[in-house]
Amino acid sequence: MSIVKSGSATYKPLGKSGKGSISTQTGALSNHPYGFNTRFEDGKGTNPEELIGAAHASCFTMALSFALADAGYDDGELSTTAKISLDKTDGGFEISQSALNLTAKVAGISQDEFAKIAQGAKENCPVSKLLNVPITLNFELSKS
Repeated sequence: MSIVKSGSATYKPLGKSGKGSISTQTGALSNHPYGFNTRFEDGKGTNPEELIGAAHASCFTMALSFALADAGYDDGELSTTAKISLDKTDGGFEISQSALNLTAKVAGISQDEFAKIAQGAKENCPVSKLLNVPITLNFELSKS
């Protein structure tokens, strides 16, 4: 079984002066603006790194939620931010890292068990597997 979801983008005219828009199949984003100013400056709109961050944070958080439930934990709350690093290199630009920062409340779990389950979710969520960069995970587990 293969699930296919899509996103689309337009951009015109070409180069720094161009403006683009992105849309998602579900309509969550519809002709949302992006361009040079939203990626490299503080322009209003979005950019690929922000979208990858949202995708990675949501994928990891869902994977962790399911893994915790599979381990018998059903009372909790997870909140993740993924910071995507875009670095200038000799060859242009490259995404060099995804840093996951997680805050969690899970009733009855030990720090060690939580760390093991969270690490597994980090390594096995489909977006983590897609990204060929170092992926770090920092978390804060508060006692319920």
